[in-house]
Amino acid sequence: MESCTGLAKHQTESLIPMIDLHTHSRASDGTDTPAELAVKAVSAGVSVVALTDHDTVSGVAEFLSAAEKLPLTAVPGIELSSMLYTKEVHITGLLIDHTEPHLLAAAEQLRVWRTERNLQIVEKLRQKGYDITCEELLAEAGGESIGRPHIASLLVRKGYFQDIQEVFRRLIGRGMSCYLAKKFLPPDECIRLIHGAGGLAFWAHPLHAQHGAKSLLRKLGCRLLNEGLDGLEAYYPSFSEEQTAETLAFCTKYQLLVSGGSDYHGMIHANTELGIGTGTLNIPESLYETIHQTWLKRHEKTL
Repeated sequence: MESCTGLAKHQTESLIPMIDLHTHSRASDGTDTPAELAVKAVSAGVSVVALTDHDTVSGVAEFLSAAEKLPLTAVPGIELSSMLYTKEVHITGLLIDHTEPHLLAAAEQLRVWRTERNLQIVEKLRQKGYDITCEELLAEAGGESIGRPHIASLLVRKGYFQDIQEVFRRLIGRGMSCYLAKKFLPPDECIRLIHGAGGLAFWAHPLHAQHGAKSLLRKLGCRLLNEGLDGLEAYYPSFSEEQTAETLAFCTKYQLLVSGGSDYHGMIHANTELGIGTGTLNIPESLYETIHQTWLKRHEKTL
């Protein structure tokens, strides 16, 4: 757990102006390098930021190194995708040891599955007349966690489409002709891997695109709770006040931790900014303090 012991070195007794516990870099499907993300966080007035790239921790070392030179508390994290009751569920891990062998092995398996999927999607696109190669896709991504946003970006750069959203609408979005479902780890394994890496596990955007479905929140939330879930992400750019209130109520009822973040991806979602999301996100400053204190208590015998 040595990699996490210096996390609070930039924290002071003063109030934290802004926190963001859900961001992505070029190591997965963002457009900023991990170091650039750290610098941009400080410029945006964010003093605590978590890097939670999809299914990879390859950018964490660079992110933490960059933060050492900045007035920034950098939180190592990951976002793992899963499936529960036919619903895609994302589990973010915060305060993880990004060098933990079992987590690294799982990330490698996910990378293999992702590569197989990308090859099939590229072949489908080539059959439709789009002249792209896997080599070009690797160059476009610049990281090991390559996904559909990189394919869309490549097609835009080569002049086939006006923007990334159009590529998803017409070709690679769910249900479109070149879409392929991805393989998932079961949610209990995601939580187990995060805990094994010393981190805390959160259900990311639990009501995202669910239109405030309380019954779904209870059904999936209680199942994840039984698997050892530590908390929920209650503050998210697309959440209405009602959805945030529903999520907070669930956390209160089951004594779960609360997280929040912008889900920043850089220029891929250009209207989403660090700290403030689409402009109205307001994550309480005390959330990270509670999360960090919980983490410290869990590891007080090993720190």
